[in-house]
Amino acid sequence: MTARISSCVLQKGGTGKSATTHALSSGLCARGYRVLTIDADPQCNISHTMQINTAGKGLLEALSGEPVADIVQHTKKGDVLAGSQRLVGADKLFVDINSEYLLADALAPVKHDYDFILIDCPPQLGILTINALVAATDLVIPITADLYALQGLALLMTNVDKIKLRANPELCIDGILLTKYSNRSVLSRDLKEDLETQAMSLKTRLYKTVIREGVAVREAQAQRMSIFDYAPSSNPAKDYSDFIEEYLSGGIKNG
Repeated sequence: MTARISSCVLQKGGTGKSATTHALSSGLCARGYRVLTIDADPQCNISHTMQINTAGKGLLEALSGEPVADIVQHTKKGDVLAGSQRLVGADKLFVDINSEYLLADALAPVKHDYDFILIDCPPQLGILTINALVAATDLVIPITADLYALQGLALLMTNVDKIKLRANPELCIDGILLTKYSNRSVLSRDLKEDLETQAMSLKTRLYKTVIREGVAVREAQAQRMSIFDYAPSSNPAKDYSDFIEEYLSGGIKNG
């Protein structure tokens, strides 16, 4: 069995990438899967939430050639390859030919050790995001119902097409996940319809599940807990659980 590698990505901040990656990681672990979570964002949000040490070795060292198996941190919620603020300099550090393959090469020796590898991407298109796209089998795109997020989706798709053409022809989009959703907002409802149309044009799906707006997500992050442990009865916890079932049953299978 080879791990399914899903990059959680959108070229815009604030759309719930880290929250979605963490919920997916926690939920899959609770279901008995072997999961590696990779923090590719220099802000280290998911590393902080998962109580991971960012002062030691992590993703930067893995991209520099150190074995992933030697530097992952083991937790009760799965393994984590930590981010660090040192990743800010990645674009200047990794400039050699074929540097876009560094993460894929680093993960090759451990792909059989996990069922799922999840990558939390930064909002910018730099060497870190490019590596995440090249290494991935599929993409999960969290998006909020606002026009700027739609612009970020259009920009991402342009870059995904380039990656598929040059470096990862098998890359696909598992789906688009609408987050921070309020059914009371006319704009949210209208943009949901636009996203359904866009998903069809991109030959992917808008997940049937939407993640409803809820303060529990931010509170769980502040308490450095998963949404399922902090507020299991909250709307976001119920929604993320439904999303995980969609992710497992309706899209790419690991194998």
